[in-house]
Amino acid sequence: MNYSLILRQVNDKMLDSGGYRLNVGIVIINDKNQVFWAKRTKKDAWQFPQGGIKKGEKAEQAMFRELKEETGITRQYVRILGRTDDWLYYDVPSSFIKLENRKVYKGQKQIWFLLKFEGKIENIDFPEENGAEFDSWMWIDYAEPPKLVVDFKKKVYTSALLELAPFIFSSSALDKVKFKLSL
Repeated sequence: MNYSLILRQVNDKMLDSGGYRLNVGIVIINDKNQVFWAKRTKKDAWQFPQGGIKKGEKAEQAMFRELKEETGITRQYVRILGRTDDWLYYDVPSSFIKLENRKVYKGQKQIWFLLKFEGKIENIDFPEENGAEFDSWMWIDYAEPPKLVVDFKKKVYTSALLELAPFIFSSSALDKVKFKLSL
């Protein structure tokens, strides 16, 4: 993984020279190739688990930490199937950024991981110690998230799912998934 030469820390977030926070995105699939879809606590906003990479942390370490912090799922209940080759970026609208951070923070740059869930439903438990990130979840069709996520994340979700799809779908099924993701 090649980080930008200039990284700066703003509050507890590591930003590259362009103002993008180093981040991981996590797509978890079940035996039916459905994806784990989670609702933000006390909001009508659904998304994949994701979170920042801390100083000195590798992307895979951050992914396992965020997975446990946000879903309660530990590494023993998942298997890594793949990851994106490069960073995927999205800009956060300025109305979502704290006023004092608007000059330095632009958005997220993410490495996405595809995990196979091998645990039981009981292994999914939203940790409360620092306030749960999510309060509900469900399994949905692999191609649905870009249609359901907040607008500014749609492109990155589509890109991540397209890049990760070959890790789980046969070539004949892949065409169908790509078509559904392009709608």
